[in-house]
Amino acid sequence: MAESVKKILVVEDDMIISLVVENMIKKLGHDLVGKAASGNEAIELAMEHKPDIILMDIRLKGDMDGIEAVTEIKKHIETSVIYLTGNSDKANYDRAKDSGCIDLISKPFTIGELTRSLDLIS
Repeated sequence: MAESVKKILVVEDDMIISLVVENMIKKLGHDLVGKAASGNEAIELAMEHKPDIILMDIRLKGDMDGIEAVTEIKKHIETSVIYLTGNSDKANYDRAKDSGCIDLISKPFTIGELTRSLDLIS
């Protein structure tokens, strides 16, 4: 069965990781609708593009972290969220789960792990 192409927004403040994730998304045949490095930028891009999926880093540049950004985005649009994190401590994990995410992937991750997470989204 053919996978449907998803519109994906990447929110990651590390430019190298952002590029790697972008390449994975393209390799998997999905559309990258935007990339953001801060929570405010993520909110703007999410409102503009209404992505099916947001790949969200928890730690971002600026005052707002990824979980706060997702909470704000979900007030306005319906979207699925997968968190990407280098910091999977219990407090952040619990906050992420409470924000209604689909999955949480620890960095560094493989294209296989990303595929598995994307497959959780119907």
